[in-house]
Amino acid sequence: MDVKEFFQAVADRAGLSRQEAADLTRATLETLALRLSGGEARDLALELPEPLRVSLQQGRGEMVIFGPDESIRRVRRRTGLSGPEADRGVRAVLSTLQEAISRKEFGHAMSQLGKEYAQLVETTP
Repeated sequence: MDVKEFFQAVADRAGLSRQEAADLTRATLETLALRLSGGEARDLALELPEPLRVSLQQGRGEMVIFGPDESIRRVRRRTGLSGPEADRGVRAVLSTLQEAISRKEFGHAMSQLGKEYAQLVETTP
C-alpha cells in the first residue's frame, strides 16, 4: 500500500477529506510512537511508505504509558478535529495500519499498546 492509498483508506473509513486523513494519520502515528518502544516504532516504520516513517520517528522519545482515550485527545489537539472525528480517525488509522503491514508486526505493536487499543481496531465500523 503506498501513501496515497493509505490516506484514501483512512479518509474513506473516517468520512474525512484526503487532506484531513493525511493530517490525522501523521498525528496518530506520532502519538502511537510515544507509546511504543524505540525498537518497535522503528520496526513498524520499516513496513510503512517513506512519508509515514517520518511520523513514527518524530513522535519517538521516551516511552510514555497512556490509554486510547488520551491518544484520541492528543490526536484531536494536533488536528483540530472534533472528538467524534478524532475517535473515528484513530480507529481508521489503526485499521488501515493493520491492512498495510505484516500480521506479525501489527501483532507486536498491538501487544505493546494493549487490549484497549486492540478493541479500537475490532470495533471499527
